[in-house]
Amino acid sequence: MYFQRYYLECLSHASYMVADEQTGVAAVIDPQRDIEIYIEDAKEHGFKIEHVILTHFHADFIAGHIELRNKCGAKIYLGSRAEAEFEFQRLGDGDAIEFGKVRLQALETPGHTPEGLSILVFDKSVDSEHPQSVLTGDTLFIGDVGRPDLLASIGVTADELADMLYDSLHNKLMKLPDATLVYPAHGAGSMCGKNLSDAASSTIGEQKQYNYALQPMTLEAFKELVTAEQPEAPDYFVHDAILNRQERPALDETMRDKLRPLDVDEVLSLQHSGTQIVDVRNALDFAGGHLQGALNIGLDGKYATWAGTILHKDHEIVVTAEPSQEQEAVMRLGRIGFDNVVGYLDNGLNALNDRPDLLQRTERITAQALAEQQSTGSHYFILDIRTPTEYQQGHIGGSYNIPLNHLEERLQTIPSDETVVIHCAGGYRSSIGASLLQKHGLENVLDLVGGFGAWKASQLPQVPATASTT
Repeated sequence: MYFQRYYLECLSHASYMVADEQTGVAAVIDPQRDIEIYIEDAKEHGFKIEHVILTHFHADFIAGHIELRNKCGAKIYLGSRAEAEFEFQRLGDGDAIEFGKVRLQALETPGHTPEGLSILVFDKSVDSEHPQSVLTGDTLFIGDVGRPDLLASIGVTADELADMLYDSLHNKLMKLPDATLVYPAHGAGSMCGKNLSDAASSTIGEQKQYNYALQPMTLEAFKELVTAEQPEAPDYFVHDAILNRQERPALDETMRDKLRPLDVDEVLSLQHSGTQIVDVRNALDFAGGHLQGALNIGLDGKYATWAGTILHKDHEIVVTAEPSQEQEAVMRLGRIGFDNVVGYLDNGLNALNDRPDLLQRTERITAQALAEQQSTGSHYFILDIRTPTEYQQGHIGGSYNIPLNHLEERLQTIPSDETVVIHCAGGYRSSIGASLLQKHGLENVLDLVGGFGAWKASQLPQVPATASTT
């Protein structure tokens, strides 16, 4: 049996290929939308991808089931409670897909979503009675469990899902042999849970021992525990969960229409009519010069997640990138179903070499320089755009906390007659925030280089966690 894990860092997403090396038949579980990685792997090993399984309707990305169906003729499989526009085969408890020495057996594990599945992986040449591993989707993570409170689970309450989750964990997954390997669909950084590990795999036995949510407790205590302190999910999660149920164009079809070079005047005309301009270069390059009104969401960070959070899915998008990076920028927007790109600025910022009037800079300040200025009496509005939890763990004295995902809706609370110093933990989010403030007309904005991490590293005064208030 061939078994391969693929990990997409930008979305903290894990997908899998399981294949029988004798028959050459392969299945892909929870694929990302850009499927070339699976196609190339299958070609290299002489496999044919005949099956594609979704453990549930993902909310944080668009899955590649439609793409694998169109490209490879793969049959799509979903949980028995799933409803979708496209043709698929339902999998209920005990249903199996068998090819050669491989058996993929369904275990219905609702809770994160109503249609949730786990897939038991058997290598019959080794042991036909006990699964070698279980692909748990978003039901069981390493160190955590799937949150039952996402609004993406349309038509079912969080309380009902928590009941299902408790049952799925205690009466199904935890009853598997302790040696069973656990492979989830997400790792650390995902918003589908709050305490995910960055480990690639674990075992049922290890999770029973160390996972906080699998310890002995009542159902009511479990509900309270797994719903507390969950990260706020971006609005695009609902959009993606619905789109994953629908018959839709494949990524290669949408990309064909989106990679259109635009000259400066075309971009300005689109911008004037409400099109969003997203500059995907790194924060330092963006600060040095960018098209006025552009938002900076860099490819070097959690690009898809923050694009889905900051950009409006119903408004057109124009990309500004380093030449040769336009395709990556558009494709990664496609991963979250943002197919509303209308083109990119041809030749990137070089197109503005003769148009300095269109350029804008973002001024930056170091932690040491800020502290020195404050010590001489200079006043700044220090805006901390980290999450409330991060803020409570320590912050710069006198700073104001507005999380980045709420910044646009709370712009009126930011004084326009003061110099704003904006910061996050390390600098990625603050560049997004600074560009958002500038887009909305705030002129006196400074981006704190290195964020709160640099402030701490410089051993400058801070309000510690014990004294923090909400």
